[in-house]
Amino acid sequence: MKSAIYMEGKRFLETEFKTEEQFEQVVKNNSKTIFGQKTIYFDIKNKIDSKSLGASIPDGFLFDFKDNNNPEFYLVEVELAKHSFYGHIFPQITKFLAFFNNPDSRSKLIEKLFSVVTSNLKLQMEFKQYLGNEIYKSLKDTIENSQNILIIIDENKVEFDEVMDIYKDTWLKKVKVEILKQYSANKQNIFTLNPDFEEIGLVEPISIEDGKRAYTESFHTEDIAPNITLIYEKIKTAISNLDANIKINPQRYYISLRDNKNFAFINLRKKKMHLVIMLPYEKGTKLMKHYHPSILTSGIQKFYNGPCFSVTLIDEAYLDEIITTLEEAYQQQK
Repeated sequence: MKSAIYMEGKRFLETEFKTEEQFEQVVKNNSKTIFGQKTIYFDIKNKIDSKSLGASIPDGFLFDFKDNNNPEFYLVEVELAKHSFYGHIFPQITKFLAFFNNPDSRSKLIEKLFSVVTSNLKLQMEFKQYLGNEIYKSLKDTIENSQNILIIIDENKVEFDEVMDIYKDTWLKKVKVEILKQYSANKQNIFTLNPDFEEIGLVEPISIEDGKRAYTESFHTEDIAPNITLIYEKIKTAISNLDANIKINPQRYYISLRDNKNFAFINLRKKKMHLVIMLPYEKGTKLMKHYHPSILTSGIQKFYNGPCFSVTLIDEAYLDEIITTLEEAYQQQK
C-alpha cells in the first residue's frame, strides 16, 4: 500500500519503482541529497570486470568524507523489496563479503578505482578535495580499513534480521540497510531515509528491537591488527585503574566506556582505532598536543548526547595523552 506526504497544500504520493534500474537512477541522481554533500558516489558497471568482485558488480561505490580523517567506503547495492531475498539479495551480498576477505580482489579493485578516478578530471578533483594528491594511497587505506556493504531498499524485509542473527561476523558487522522512499508531486520530490545516513554507523538496523542482542568484546577485537589490540588493552587497563566501577560496554558499532554515563566510544578497525571522547572540541585541542581531534557534526554530537570530538590512533605514540583526555572526560561525566 502506497503512502503519501501532505505539505504546504500539496499531496506527495509515494513512488512505486517498477525496476531496479529506475531505483538505481534515483539514487545516483540524488546521491548528495541522500548521503550528504561530503560524499562521492559513482557507478562504473561498464568499466569493471565482474570477476574481481566475485562475479558480481555492485550498483555503486560510495566514499563518505564527513570525518575526513576517518573516511568510510561502501559497496552499494540497490534493491527492490519485491525481489526474493534468498534467491537474489542474499547471494549478491554473500559474494561481496567474500570479495572483502580476498586481498587480491581488494587490490584489483583499488587499482581499478584509482584508474577510473584519475581518468575523469571532475571525479579526480572531487577526490583531491578530500584526499589531497596522494589519491592511490588514500584509496587503499580507506578500503583496507573501512569495508562496508550498503543496501538501499524501498521496503524493509524481515530476512535481514534473520541473517544478521546467524552471520554475526559478516552480515552483522559489514552490512548496513537503508530504506529509501521517494514522494512526488508536480515534478517535485521528497525523499525519506531510515535511518538517516549521517548516523548509519551508529544505530542498529531498523528491524532490530532494543536490547534484543548482546555483544561481546571479542565481536569487536576479532581480526584486528595486534598493535591495535594492544592499544585497546592498555586503554582498558588504565581506565580500570582509574575506577573499578567503569564498565566496558560493547554495542554493535562501538565499545563504550561508562560509569553512570558514557564518556567515550571506541570503534576498532583492522589497522586503526577511532575514539569519540565526550568533551568539547576546544577542550580536546588543549589537552592534546600531538593528536588532531576532529570536529563532529551537530547530528552526530546529538546522537552521542553531548559535545564530543573524535581522534584516530594507529600506534602507541603519545598514548598517555589519550589516557589523560579520557580521564578528564570521565571526571566531567560524573
